[in-house]
Amino acid sequence: MALTAGPVAARSGDAATDPPGSLIVARGLTKRFGDFTAVDSIDFDVCTGEVFGFLGPNGAGKTSTMRMIAAVSPLTEGTLEVFGRDPDADGAEIRARLGVVPQENNLDEELSVADNLYIYGRYFGMPRAQVRARIPELLEFAQLTERADDKVTVLSGGMKRRLVIARALINTPSMVLLDEPTTGLDPQARHLVWDRLHELTQQGVTLLLTTHYMDEAEQLCDRLVVMSDARIVAEGSPHELIASYAGREVVEVRFVPGGRDRALAALDGIGSRQEVLADRVILYGDDAEQLIAAVRRRDVQVASTLVRRASLEDVFLRLTGRGLIE
Repeated sequence: MALTAGPVAARSGDAATDPPGSLIVARGLTKRFGDFTAVDSIDFDVCTGEVFGFLGPNGAGKTSTMRMIAAVSPLTEGTLEVFGRDPDADGAEIRARLGVVPQENNLDEELSVADNLYIYGRYFGMPRAQVRARIPELLEFAQLTERADDKVTVLSGGMKRRLVIARALINTPSMVLLDEPTTGLDPQARHLVWDRLHELTQQGVTLLLTTHYMDEAEQLCDRLVVMSDARIVAEGSPHELIASYAGREVVEVRFVPGGRDRALAALDGIGSRQEVLADRVILYGDDAEQLIAAVRRRDVQVASTLVRRASLEDVFLRLTGRGLIE
């Protein structure tokens, strides 16, 4: 179902009246906590109606960036405009036009599903009648109509996540910030959340998200940046990043025990790029059949080969490394 524009949408400057262009412009954006630099002089733009993603390992600066955009954390250096306004000077106005989906489901477990929406709407200063009119629409959007009177504590994880997303829409925001929107959900619940987010994009809502699920980024994002060590190391559409950093297809070659080291020299030069792991060698290129044929011509003894298409995960691991970052 389509969410209709509620009374809040009539405010001057909402998504329906925004001119086309950039909703967010960041130049040299920097955030420091004492001697620690969480975000180090990054530049990016977010355009009206797109889904823009921040990818990166823990500690890369994604959440710090989102908090500055949300006007809840002041920037240290650089410039940032959100809806053409300065978050430091116009934080209240910016927050009134945002929807925020935090990583944790910070719902009131002892209240009903409908009451969680009602209280949040009142937090935004919406008149009681407007909030009550908005609730059935949001419940239908989140597929929670039949659970309106249930306490949150009895809901499944997927239902709670959909309720948090619905709650973020109570004020008919121009832009929604989502921090790891499907963390901890099973595949069915994740796909249902994706469906709801796709529906929002079809209505022209701009989405900003952080995620560590590469398939989620591929499914949802029009453009994204990869962050590592507080800086942006790559930017583009999922397709552009995969083509630039991974190629089209991947062949994973596994060897008999003890055979990897003997095979490395023979495999040299095959593919556009190689990655050597403890148990296998990953070959990147545009044609998997040619990669496999090249391996066979080198008379390399392999235990198995796996062919798959290149993905954002290959890009992510190339740019940020395979070591665990906490």
